[in-house]
Amino acid sequence: MKRYRNGEIWDFEHETPVSEDRPVILGLDGGTTSTVCICMPVLPFSNPLPDPLPVLARAVAGCSNHNSVGETAARETLEQVMADALSKSGSNRSAVQAVCLAVSGVNHPTDEQRILNWLRDIFPIHVKLYVQNDAVAALASGTMGKLHGCVLIAGTGTIAYGFTEDGREARAAGAGPILGDWGSGYGIAAQALTAVVRAHDGRGPETILTNSILQELDLCSPDELIGWTYADPSWARIAALVPVVVSCAEAGDEVANKILQDSVEELALSVKAVVQKLDLCGEDGNASFPLVMVGGVLEANKRWDIGKEVVNCISEDYPGALPIRPKVTTIQFLPTISFLIFIFLFFE
Repeated sequence: MKRYRNGEIWDFEHETPVSEDRPVILGLDGGTTSTVCICMPVLPFSNPLPDPLPVLARAVAGCSNHNSVGETAARETLEQVMADALSKSGSNRSAVQAVCLAVSGVNHPTDEQRILNWLRDIFPIHVKLYVQNDAVAALASGTMGKLHGCVLIAGTGTIAYGFTEDGREARAAGAGPILGDWGSGYGIAAQALTAVVRAHDGRGPETILTNSILQELDLCSPDELIGWTYADPSWARIAALVPVVVSCAEAGDEVANKILQDSVEELALSVKAVVQKLDLCGEDGNASFPLVMVGGVLEANKRWDIGKEVVNCISEDYPGALPIRPKVTTIQFLPTISFLIFIFLFFE
């Protein structure tokens, strides 16, 4: 197998004795904020599957979205988190049978192929590889494995992704902040920062966002926001200001309220676009379909519940939408989807 340029992270393999009769699978959930990898043993296929599925080790790292941090950093994060999981489990790459990635930033077959090439440089040729957008794992976490319906992710970034029972799929949004994911945590916070600057310049209305954000960031003047923003314009760092925007909206600030109302409309539009592309609502527009809601922006926020408002907006046009807030997180469901993907890869 090849050694990647940061090959020192695999040095543990020279010191770790590996059981030859314990093949493993690696499953990754990679987002704009963090990346989680689980290492689990290959199990004989059974129905039903053991509940819970055994997990040998779990490792966490930072952002693995190559659109956010660049290809080099994304690759290093993916390799580091996989190496950590294998090291903790007492395994190494020779024991790996399959690697299953659900990662944000996989928007086109070229993205998928790029990551597959990275993995092929790292793992032996026999290892089966599967790469998809993280929305696939998020949908499965709500439907317990069935890829049917629509998932809306709204955290640091946002994407709507849908599948039909006959295998067609479609997506909307998920193009990153520059191309307008305005319903995302980044989009909400970026608009709030812009509103503060506009108010300070006299180009926009006064807003309590000014004092609240300055206090949150320990700054003295809106002028300092420029330096703070561009010193490290990472998406997650800016998106962390969403709770401040929600608090200001709950306090009656019109500017903050308008920002959240606009985000609700944008998120609902993303779902509606996917529903229309896939005809999930049926010919009469009233057919039911699961709508999985995932991400910090959609969690209940006291009186200003963004997720609830999004569902209300969608239901006006598609009353058959059945909102699901997963009982398990994507990370908790990752072992199951990783194992099912392995079975798919093994028998294809």
